[in-house]
Amino acid sequence: MLPNQNDAPQPDLRIVLTETLHPHEDHDFQRSQPLIERLASETVVINPPIVAPMGASQLLVLDGANRFHALSHLGYPHILVQVAPYESGYVELKTWRHLVCDWQPEALMEHIKQLGDIQILTGQHNSAIAHIIFRDNSIIALMSPVENTHERNSALRQVVSIYQQNATLQRTALAEPSEIWQLHPTAIAIVEFPHYRPADIIAAARYNAYLPPGISRHIIQGRALKVNYPLDKLRDESISLAEKNEQLQRWVQEKLAERQVRYYAESSYLFDE
Repeated sequence: MLPNQNDAPQPDLRIVLTETLHPHEDHDFQRSQPLIERLASETVVINPPIVAPMGASQLLVLDGANRFHALSHLGYPHILVQVAPYESGYVELKTWRHLVCDWQPEALMEHIKQLGDIQILTGQHNSAIAHIIFRDNSIIALMSPVENTHERNSALRQVVSIYQQNATLQRTALAEPSEIWQLHPTAIAIVEFPHYRPADIIAAARYNAYLPPGISRHIIQGRALKVNYPLDKLRDESISLAEKNEQLQRWVQEKLAERQVRYYAESSYLFDE
């Protein structure tokens, strides 16, 4: 069980070697490509990726695969992250639902049928790798002869790639279909996935058995948002990593002294992402 939100710790911000980060999921090119273009001319990093220690010197990307991919693509030697270990008690792992938007249900079904290892059954089934709910309330179960989580991830990557390439992929934490349809008028299907454990996420990163983009949902108590740390400090290769972290700590201290850091204990929605 998570500690009380009012006890969330000060964010553990660090600058680390970009090459030490390991994603557990594929990046979403619908999001990462525009992000690369934006960061190419951006002056600050707004929301740092969330990472957890993995072994002695490596870091698991819990949230921020697209940001990590974009900064790696742009050649950043160092990256600003927030460290939040699974065992801290301030990290909760849940699952997003995918919304397939701006497409036709018949086309989605036809593409899924062309996947050799995927069988489609009507209704809900406990062993399904995913369920799809349509606007007419019909439900199908996607079945696949997988023997472990790595094989399930591989099968799911095939499924998700279909609507990644042909539709618009949105995510939601809402569970009630009627609410989802009302808020997303262009959505034609809801895709629900099985739950994952932290051990599954760690193994996906360690063995490159990636989840499809946007399935894992890490809830971090005390997440740092709107940090707006200068990107030029991360790009500068003339300054050592130790010096960069000293600069970061002084920067954080100044922000706190000037009362520019505010903690919101309640769940929040941001309208300017």
